[in-house]
Order: sequence, then structure tokens, then C-alpha cells
Amino acid sequence: MSKPRVSALSSVSRVSRVARVARPAVRRPLLATLLAAASLAISPAFAAEFLVGTELPLTGALARVGNGMHEGVHVAAEVFNKSNGKHKIRLLSVDDESTPAKAIAAVEKLASQGVVAITGGYGSNNIAPAAEAANRLNLVYMTSGGVDDSLVSAGRKNFFRITNTAGYERAVLGLIGDMAAKSVAIVYSTKDATTDLALSVQKALAAGGVRATVHSFDPAITDFKPIINKIRLQDRPDVILMAGYENDYVGILRAARVLKPSVKAMIGVWSLATPKMAAEFPDLMPHVYGTALLPFPASFESADGKAFADTYRQLYRKQADYLGQFGYVQGMLLFEAIARAFDQGTLAKGGIADELRKTDRETLIGRVQFAANGDNPHFVHRMGQHQDKKIVIVWPKQHATGAKHYPGVPW
Repeated sequence: MSKPRVSALSSVSRVSRVARVARPAVRRPLLATLLAAASLAISPAFAAEFLVGTELPLTGALARVGNGMHEGVHVAAEVFNKSNGKHKIRLLSVDDESTPAKAIAAVEKLASQGVVAITGGYGSNNIAPAAEAANRLNLVYMTSGGVDDSLVSAGRKNFFRITNTAGYERAVLGLIGDMAAKSVAIVYSTKDATTDLALSVQKALAAGGVRATVHSFDPAITDFKPIINKIRLQDRPDVILMAGYENDYVGILRAARVLKPSVKAMIGVWSLATPKMAAEFPDLMPHVYGTALLPFPASFESADGKAFADTYRQLYRKQADYLGQFGYVQGMLLFEAIARAFDQGTLAKGGIADELRKTDRETLIGRVQFAANGDNPHFVHRMGQHQDKKIVIVWPKQHATGAKHYPGVPW
């Protein structure tokens, strides 16, 4: 894909060829006025090129997931540019280095360079300040990387996400229900999103008659042996559920391999059932479960799915995973909304957000429709299991690509 560059507002004399549109920077009323006038004057018959920002953790603790989503967004731009027939997307990426302060700085940098919207973000604690900065700058912010409910209850008119805690919770509870587990020990990071998920799952399990204990840990912890040993000696559960992020999973699973608790399954949520984790930690992943929309290797039947998979292989010489799938969907929905807003002459008047609120269509992750708060109420995840260097979808049954290995643990 060609190197991203910043687009500038073209002169009226050039709109018969291509109108290159950039978002006006904050406190530049003259340029904002010119952009509004130009977007109204340009007929939908003319083409435009839009600069879109991506703010993602390309380095730091969340780099694996950030790069996966980043790849999916770039695939979406490539497919959009080939299939739209008129408008073009150019991406400008800034690494937020997996930290909240850098996420804010990344959004502000992208705004200063004229992007019309931002897609990206991973980890609710990073997304919340970044989304707040985008809202202050009147920029639409689209993500799949944050599930904390406070993200959609804060009243940000320009925030949209395609995933949420409820969709992850349904998947985890569905799998545990299929296992007929009688007891579950939940190990969770004290970050907002993981805490919300863990406590909500505990409540639901208890209501269903399943004994559920909880063990929180500080995100800075590196030695999980005391927690795992307590679970091994006191809780003695059927299942250990991990609500954390990549480095947390690695630490928990390493401790479990040493102490070997008598459990039947190790289950995680986001960022676990991925080819990258299987490749980088082959001794820790066998039989471990995590959320995954796609099996690995992946296969698609729809035209959109095939375009995604084929383009992914062309750009990155590898099979797509579900992180790329999320990036693709969030990117494509945003690009389509930008194009519609431009065609209707509303780009400079909140048209992107308005068009996203009109969205209601089937995607590679299922139906997406945005509620007034920017949430997608139709999201339901799937559960995958690492099996022989592959990822097999094992829940729900209608989407399963194989049977779960249960009981089954990495040791």
C-alpha cells in the first residue's frame, strides 16, 4: 500500500478531477468555512480523497494486538479504494505506545495534520482519554478495542465501537455452560474493562448455580504463582478464567504450568486465541480457549470475506486473524460513512457521525448497528481453542469448526 500522506483542500478549479479533503484543524474558522462551502458545492459525481488517522499501540505491551488491528484497517482501505469506484482513503498512523498519555498525543497529532476521522485504539484505559481528546476536537473515533461500558456512557457524540463487554460475556458464559463446569476461579486485572467483565461473569455464574471465586491482580504484577497456588489449594475449580491482556495470560499460564492446578480448562478472553500467541508461546497455548471470530487457518464464503482474506494475504503474506477482521470491519464502516457524508455535502457538519448512526448491515463479525450512544447491541463473540497449532471455533455450535478438547490444559 502506498505511503500515507496528508491531503489538502483542493481548489474549486480542480474538483472536476479529484477533490482532496482534509479536516480543518481546530481554531481555524476560515479553513473550516472554506471546507464547508466546498463540500456543499462539490457534486457527488466528483471523487475525493480522504485522510483518516489510525491511533494504535504498535509498540509496547499491546503491540501484538495493535499491529493486528492496524493490518485489518489497512486491508479495509485497500479494498475500499479498489471497490468504491470513486473515493479514496489514505491512512496516517501514529503509535500510541500502549500508554494513555501517548494515545492523547497521537489523537492531537493526527488532528493537527488534518484527518477527517480516527480509527483504532486498544485497551479501554487508553481509548477513554483518546476518545475524549477526539470528541473535544470534533473528530469521529471508531474502535473495536475497548469494551468498558463507561466508554459509551460518557456522552461522547463522536464515539463508536463494534464490540462490547456483553458480547464477550455471552461467549464465555456459553462455553462454560457447554462444559457443565461446577466451579470457576476468575483471575482478573484491576483495569476497568477486565474488572467489569470478571464481576459480571461471576454474578451470572452464581445466578446459574456455579461456584465462582475471584482473584484480582495489579496490572504491574509479573509473578502469578501466589494467585495460582491459592486457586490450586483452596478453590480447586473445574475451570480458570483469565480476564486480562497478552502479558497477563503469559504470566498466568507460566505459573500454572509450574504448579499444575487440577483444572479441566484454561479460558481467556480477548487477544489470546490468535496465531501470534500460538507462534510465540507454543508451550503455553495447547488446549487454551479464547475469544475468536475466525478459525485459523481462516476461510470465508461471502464476497466481502474473500476480498478481505485475499487482500490480507497479498499485503501481509499470511492468513488473517480475528484482530485483523475487527480492524477491517471498523475501518470499512467508517470509510463508507465518510464517503456518504461527502456525497451528501455534510462532511464538515457532523455528517460522518450521522451516517454511522444510520448504519445497519451484515459484516464479517455479524450485524452492526449503532445505538444513540455509539454501541453495537448485536455483537456476540465466539470461542476458539488452540489445537495442534490451529485455532478451532468451538462455541457456539452453529459456528463451530471442530469439537473442543475437554478436559484439556497445556501441561
